[in-house]
Amino acid sequence: MLRLLFAALAGFVLVFSAFAQTDDVTLPTVGDCPVFPADNAWNTDISDYPVDPNSDAYIASISADGDEYLHADFGEDPDYGIPYIVVDGDQPPVEITFTDYGDESDPGPYPIPEDAPVEAGGDRHVIAVDGENCMLYELYDAEWNGNGWDAGSGAVFNLLSNELRPEGWTSADAAGLPIFPGLVRYDEIEAGAINHALRFTVSETQRAYIAPATHYASSSTDPDLPPMGLRLRLRADYDISEVTGASRIILEALRTYGMIVADNGTSWFISG
Repeated sequence: MLRLLFAALAGFVLVFSAFAQTDDVTLPTVGDCPVFPADNAWNTDISDYPVDPNSDAYIASISADGDEYLHADFGEDPDYGIPYIVVDGDQPPVEITFTDYGDESDPGPYPIPEDAPVEAGGDRHVIAVDGENCMLYELYDAEWNGNGWDAGSGAVFNLLSNELRPEGWTSADAAGLPIFPGLVRYDEIEAGAINHALRFTVSETQRAYIAPATHYASSSTDPDLPPMGLRLRLRADYDISEVTGASRIILEALRTYGMIVADNGTSWFISG
């Protein structure tokens, strides 16, 4: 398993989040579609954004349990990581039965086949991308029921739009964010560049969120805990000259696009 060996306490700063136009770079794509527009928050270069005055306190709180290293929560072992499937425009839709957060979920049917991969572990995310119609379908706590999917919650995103979830709504992720655009993908590593922000988890969050997040999952009002949607980046002066391979590609993405708090979990775990 890939492990990024550098101290998070030394390398990261919190930056103010905002939407801004991305310069001419190769946008992330899937099938025939961009993974959101160039000016989407996931695709925005934040390397020159100002540092939040509370940066040190946020980072210290994330590392309070002794987790001080960035960890790649993916690798050769299929028990780690969040899988996805790309379907075409002819994929038949199936019914979705929501078991927990149906009032904050987009109603089905979704074009997610029975053989779509399910994330191992407790969250059981299922992700399908319609690579022709540029639509993203995501489920949380999903299980095939014989005719469709049972799921705790679900969300549909138009990959050609910057539209967010309604205020206060969750998605398949606690922060109300899409999961797919924040994943480290194998094809991106092969291509030599990741041109978007990454998704990561922290052990404890604040009862608040920052756009593009739309939902919180905490009762704590501690101002030093990270809210959902908090965005960190690797400091420009942090030396990565000795880092090579996949780790270097990931660190360069974290320096340019940063990473966004998307869920409660083990601190400093990035998804792929």
